[in-house]
Amino acid sequence: MATKKPETKADKPAAGSKPNALQKPLQPSEELAAIVGSGLIPRGEVVSKVWEYIKSHNLQNPENKREILADDKLRKVFGKDKVTMFEMNKHLAAHLK
Repeated sequence: MATKKPETKADKPAAGSKPNALQKPLQPSEELAAIVGSGLIPRGEVVSKVWEYIKSHNLQNPENKREILADDKLRKVFGKDKVTMFEMNKHLAAHLK
């Protein structure tokens, strides 16, 4: 006699499901739009684009890669000259509606 295994979240189809917080399109502020663009964009994509910007402009502290050294554009988003990668998301969230 075969027993049916309990259904898990992984077993349920993703089609038509409600998007999670990382997938919901949000409007970036004017300051953040200078980096990621002005259209609606999901939070996960915002983080990816900000990291692309950081890496392409060589803004990670070479002595401590967890620190981001803000240029003029990022300073407007972060409100200070340097943030850690862990506090970056808090600053980004303040610029998304």
